[in-house]
Amino acid sequence: MFAKESLEKIRRRMAEWERQAAKESERRGSFTTTSGVPIEPVYTPLHVSDTDYLKDVGLPGQYPFLRGNHATGYRGRLWTMRMFSGFGGAEESNARYKYLLKHGETGLSVAFDMPTLNGYDTDAPEAAGEFGKCGVAISSLADMELLFDSIPVDDITTSMTINGPAAVVWAMYIAAAEKRGIPMAKLGGTIQNDILKEFIAQNAFIFPPEPSMRLVVDTFEFGVKHLPRWNTISISGYHIREAGATALQELAFTLADGRAYVQAGMDRGLDLDDFAPRLSFFFNCHNDFFEEIAKFRAARRLWAREMREHFGAKKERSLWMRFHTQTAGCALTAQQPENNVVRVALQALAAVLGGAQSLHTNSMDEVLALPSEKAVRIALRTQQIIAHESGVANSIDPLGGSYLVEHLTSQMERGAYEYFEKIDTLGGVIPALEKGFFFREISDSAYRYQREIDSRERTVVGVNDYVSEEPVEIPLLEMDAEGERRHLERLNRVRRERSRASVSSALSDLRRAAEGKENLMPYILDAVRSYATLGEICGALREVFGEYKVFAMV
Repeated sequence: MFAKESLEKIRRRMAEWERQAAKESERRGSFTTTSGVPIEPVYTPLHVSDTDYLKDVGLPGQYPFLRGNHATGYRGRLWTMRMFSGFGGAEESNARYKYLLKHGETGLSVAFDMPTLNGYDTDAPEAAGEFGKCGVAISSLADMELLFDSIPVDDITTSMTINGPAAVVWAMYIAAAEKRGIPMAKLGGTIQNDILKEFIAQNAFIFPPEPSMRLVVDTFEFGVKHLPRWNTISISGYHIREAGATALQELAFTLADGRAYVQAGMDRGLDLDDFAPRLSFFFNCHNDFFEEIAKFRAARRLWAREMREHFGAKKERSLWMRFHTQTAGCALTAQQPENNVVRVALQALAAVLGGAQSLHTNSMDEVLALPSEKAVRIALRTQQIIAHESGVANSIDPLGGSYLVEHLTSQMERGAYEYFEKIDTLGGVIPALEKGFFFREISDSAYRYQREIDSRERTVVGVNDYVSEEPVEIPLLEMDAEGERRHLERLNRVRRERSRASVSSALSDLRRAAEGKENLMPYILDAVRSYATLGEICGALREVFGEYKVFAMV
C-alpha cells in the first residue's frame, strides 16, 4: 500500500526516533496483550507494508469480509442485544424474559441448569441439588411451553446454550411453538449444539464423539429442510477462552472446530451452500481492547478464505462469519464488583468495534450469584449507551487502517494457520483432543496467566492491587424456594396424564432409528410431542450410543 521510497523514509525516521526514545524512561511493567503477545511502542506503515488493501482488507460487505459482512454495517442495523438468562423453574425465567423484552432487549438467550445440560430430568439421582442454579430447568415439553408462554417466538430470535441434548431441547422449542399454531418455518434463532467445544473445554457432553457428531449433522439436515431461519449450530470459542485459552487459541480452536463441522456435513452428502449460510459462531470478549478487535476481524477474513479456498463454497452467504459475542465471565471479579461495570463496558465496546452481530453483556454481580434485575438492567443499558450515545455505530469498521489493529489482525491470522497445521498433523480435531493436545495448550496458557496475576506482573484492579477491605454491598438475587417443588409437581403430572403407550412407542422407534443411519430429528420430535421427558429421550440414546466419560480423554 506504500511506495518503497516512502517506507525507506519512515524506516530512517524510526531509527532516529528509537535513539531519542531510548533516552527517556518507560514505566515498569510488561507491555504485552492479555494473551502475552509483545506490543511495540509504536506502529507505522512498516508493520503493514506487505498488505494488499483490496485483497487483504477490502471494503465492508466485500470479500474477504474483514470489515464486515454487510456494506452498511451498524448504519443499516444495530447488533442484536441479548442477555443470557434463565434460573430456577420455567415460571421465574419466563418473567425475566418479559422484563428484558420490556426494557429493550431484542433477542432472548436461554441458560439451562446442569441437569438439563447433561440430559437428566430434575428428579434423577444425578441431578440432586442442582435445580435451577446456573440456568432454567427443562424436563419436558410442558416446561418449554411455560418458559415461552405469551412470548412472540415468531417475531424475536431465541438463542439456546445447549449442547449434548441440543437436538432434544430444540425439538421441545419447535413443538411448543407448534402447539401455539406457529409453524417451524417461522422460527428464528440458534442452538449452540457445539459438541466439539464440550470435549475440548467444558465437558458437558453425553455421548461419544462419533454419535454426537451424527446428531449435530442431523440438525443441519433437518434445519435446511424445515427451519430456514434457524442457525443449527453456534461454533463456540467462548468456553474455550473461559477455560484459560489465549485470544489466538480461542480463534484457532474455534475455527478448527468449524472446519470439522463443515467436513462432517459434506461427508453426509449435504450441499455446502445449503447448510453453510446457517452456521454461526460465538466468541468471548476479554479485557485487551485491541487484541479482541483484531481477533474478530481476523475471524471473518479467515473463515471467508477457508470456505472459498479450502471447501469451495460458491454462495456469498456461505463465506460470512456471523457471530455472537459475550463479555468475559472469567474477567469478572468478586472483589469490588462495581468495577465489573467498567470492564464489561470496555469489552462490549471492543466487540462492537470488532463487528459483532449479536452481543450479551455480563452483569456486575455474576461472580457472586445469578444476576439481579438491577444488575441486568445496567448491563443492557451499557449496550444501549454504546449504540446510541458513543457514535461508534456511525462509521463502519472505524479502526480499520490502524497500523496496530491491522498488524495484530494479520498476526492472529498467521497464528491460526499454524495451529491448523498442528491439528491436521495430529489427524484432525477429534484425534487431537483424544491425544490431549487442546488440554495441554489451554492448561499452559491458563497457568501462565494466573502466575502473572499471582506475581503481580499483571494488575487486576481490586484483586492484586488497589485493594479495598470494604464489604460487598450490592443486592443479590434470591431463588424462589418453592420453584423446585412446582417443577417436580409439573413433571409428575406430565407422567400421570400422558399416554404411556405413545411414549413407549416413540422411544422404541427412536432407539431403533439410532441403531441405523436415519436422521433422528423426526423421531426425537415424535417423542417430545408424546411428552417423553428429556431424561427418557437421552436415556434411550444412551442405550444405543453409550456415554463418554471424562477419563477417556486423558
